[in-house]
Amino acid sequence: MAKLGKRTTAAREAFAGKEDITVEEAVALVKSNANAKFDETVEIAMNLGVDPRHADQMVRGTVSLPNGTGKTVRVAVFARGDKAEEAKAAGADIVGAEDLMETVQGGTIDFDRCIATPDMMPIVGRLGKVLGPRNLMPNPKIGTVTMDVKEAVEAAKGGQVQFKVEKAGVVHAGIGKASFDEGKLVENVRAFVDAVSKAKPAGAKGTYMKKVALSSTMGPGVTIDVDNATGN
Repeated sequence: MAKLGKRTTAAREAFAGKEDITVEEAVALVKSNANAKFDETVEIAMNLGVDPRHADQMVRGTVSLPNGTGKTVRVAVFARGDKAEEAKAAGADIVGAEDLMETVQGGTIDFDRCIATPDMMPIVGRLGKVLGPRNLMPNPKIGTVTMDVKEAVEAAKGGQVQFKVEKAGVVHAGIGKASFDEGKLVENVRAFVDAVSKAKPAGAKGTYMKKVALSSTMGPGVTIDVDNATGN
């Protein structure tokens, strides 16, 4: 624990007095202070000027990060027949119908992304209370309810990130690993910020992007200048 304390103290000292810096500076700072014994995830958090309790202020979508996330994504697909075979061929980790529903109802959720063909939604719909809170519920708006299961599986495996604003108006996601080159992390940050910017809902009033911060799994966070993050 003493080593962890020293590392944390050193990181906090490195971050002291630094705020609203450029994306490049933030990436360099976070990356250089990610000193855990595992490859830490670099995480972004964005405070938005929306109230997601109102339907016209909901922010959600997907973005395919140019350099992937560095994370192995396990994909489950609800499908039957030819579409089930298509999902397996595309690399889906779990494929099923009623049997998969029963597995999930039993408390086993061994996947990070859930995809379904439209005809499976009556079955998947019964899992709303289980999958919904985990942000795993398939949704046609983000391409996870689709007949093109091959494309959906390959996108999920290839670094596509889903985002959805939480009650406090915050969107967060992992955008890479600390082992990534700085340039690749910068590209991923800008791609994610751009996607959230384009997802601005019609009901958003006033300042949309209030704060953008970057951190690693075990490290402190640093704020990024919003105009720099959005390229303005």
